[in-house]
Parts: sequence; structure tokens; C-alpha cells
Amino acid sequence: MSLSGLVLRYAAFAVIATIVNLAVQRGVLGMAFGLPEALVAGTGAGLVVKYLLDKAWIFGDRSRGLAAHGKRFTLYTLMGGATTMIFWGTETIAWLAWQTEAAREAGAVLGLSIGYLVKYRLDRRFVFADPVAA
Repeated sequence: MSLSGLVLRYAAFAVIATIVNLAVQRGVLGMAFGLPEALVAGTGAGLVVKYLLDKAWIFGDRSRGLAAHGKRFTLYTLMGGATTMIFWGTETIAWLAWQTEAAREAGAVLGLSIGYLVKYRLDRRFVFADPVAA
């Protein structure tokens, strides 16, 4: 795959995961839960969607089986820890500064964009660098 194709595909998957994340957040907030619960639920939903897309379409990982998926997903989640803090931090700062839904979501999009750029490099180096035995 060409570099431009990879970038476009990765960006499209980031947008899909962001939409899933924000949709779940809106749903959780609509059920009268607070921002912390919405952040956790949205992040979890976006994480699963992004992992499945990245595994197959970005990194071409063909490993199969529960052990292989478990190891990859665990590493993928760990690499997302720091990048999640970037996302949560920018979303929370935007909310605290302006206290509007538009500001909160703009902060989320900014944080997710920065986080996904960092995460790609981490995933390429640590998660999908070597084959995992199934």
C-alpha cells in the first residue's frame, strides 16, 4: 500500500472511531451519567472499533486465536494509555474552559487527532512489529 493510501485509510478509521466514541459519549450523557462515565464508555467503544480496523486494514495482521488476539489487544490498549490521557485532557480542558457541548467535542476531536498520530507510531513499533504465535 502506498504511503498516501495508508494515511487516508488510517485517517478514515480514526474518523470512524471518533464518531463511535462521541456517539457513545452522547448516549451515556443522555442517560444522566457524568463526563467521567461518558469518557470511559466512549473510549472503550472507539478502542474496539479502531483495533479491529487497524489490525486488518492498516497492519495486515493475520494472527488468529484467542491467545494472539488477547496479546495484541492488551498491547494495543497499553499503547493507548498515554494517548488516551492526551484525548481526555484536551476534552476536559475544553469543557472546563467553555462548558459547552461544542467546545467539549472540539476538544475531543483535537485530542483524538493528536493521540492517533502518536498511537500509530507506538502500534507499529510495539504492537504489530513481530508476528504473534496463535
